[in-house]
Amino acid sequence: MQKLNLINDKKELFVFSFLLLLTFFITLSFQYNNYKNLITNSIYKLEAQVINKYEKEDFNIYKLQASDFSFFTSVSKELDLKRLDYIDISILTSQISFLEYLKGFYVKSFNIFKKQKNSIKKDLKEKIESQHTNKNISEIYEAIFLGLPTNSKLRDIFAVYSISHLIAISGFHLGVLSFILYFIFYYPYNFFHNKYFPYRNRRFDILCMVMIFLFSYLIFTNLMPSLLRAFIMMFFGIFLLRANIKLISFETLLLTLLFIIVLFPKYLFSISLWFSIIGVFYIFLFIKYFQNFNKVFLFLFFNIWIFASFNPIVHYFFGVTSWVQLFSPLITIVFTIFYPLELFLHLIGYGNLLDSFLTIATNIKFHSFEVITPLWFFITYILISLLAIIRKEAFVVLNILLVGFNLYLYL
Repeated sequence: MQKLNLINDKKELFVFSFLLLLTFFITLSFQYNNYKNLITNSIYKLEAQVINKYEKEDFNIYKLQASDFSFFTSVSKELDLKRLDYIDISILTSQISFLEYLKGFYVKSFNIFKKQKNSIKKDLKEKIESQHTNKNISEIYEAIFLGLPTNSKLRDIFAVYSISHLIAISGFHLGVLSFILYFIFYYPYNFFHNKYFPYRNRRFDILCMVMIFLFSYLIFTNLMPSLLRAFIMMFFGIFLLRANIKLISFETLLLTLLFIIVLFPKYLFSISLWFSIIGVFYIFLFIKYFQNFNKVFLFLFFNIWIFASFNPIVHYFFGVTSWVQLFSPLITIVFTIFYPLELFLHLIGYGNLLDSFLTIATNIKFHSFEVITPLWFFITYILISLLAIIRKEAFVVLNILLVGFNLYLYL
């Protein structure tokens, strides 16, 4: 059966664009109303949760999450707050602009009091911590399971290994969880399906149950941008398959990005969202031009090409470079086994079995240097990548550019 297009003519495109813009302005107006409520009084008292801690010499900077926004503030070292602690805090709001409100702002604060308040995420964090003696190792698992940010030392280590994409919860993690949940639901539902409603589409029903649990997980992680992108694409995927519409397409990816920005304008400033979108973009390019190659070749070549194609983008923002990054594609393959294995081990209380290996990996000192992608090359690379959607010649040029850049990067 021939696949249908999501938008078939200019009229449908116009209506769709109008609805998107209307929704965007409605969402933005709600955000602006929340912002006005915040700055109405120069002193605003609220409850917030500690998301991350950045240690300085004389004080600590904390990233805090309120009900409608996130912000940063400085706190005396005398008040030692931990991640996921709840606090009452008063902040000065007179200097906050609407743009800063959307992006996340730094603000002066006072009258900070720690609250005795628990949450499911905090309980799970403590359960993970109880299985490890090394704080850094514990933070790695808190990142890949709970979506909590890691400390600056670990972020530097991940940058040296070029595996930050594995630590931030995204499409891969969602795929593993989907497979596990589908397997858990399949046999119990199969019994009731055969006995009471065999006329229903079993796979679709199970996918709907999986999506409900994944949506709960998305809320649990505070709508992490990369995970939000993966969830919306999965949701669209199920819808498009049911409607017999092309699934793997750049239009679907663009639609996902637009929906996220329209519903959550603050994510326009999220680099993790943009990295997630760009990563999927190059995956789609790979599928478009390499799908007819030998399957064994594709399995071996896929992670190498994605790593090489993404490097010019990453190094425009983050210049950390090391020869150990060349092992990133191999580490990515190993992670496909490591992640579900560690998820299972933590569930049964044996999450520390591989701690010695991780301790060695995080303690090895590799030589690193800084290489920044020039602006002119970055812009050229982006334009050629976009042109490669419709022109094979542009894809050939893209491969020349990425090979040349990676040789320049590591040689």
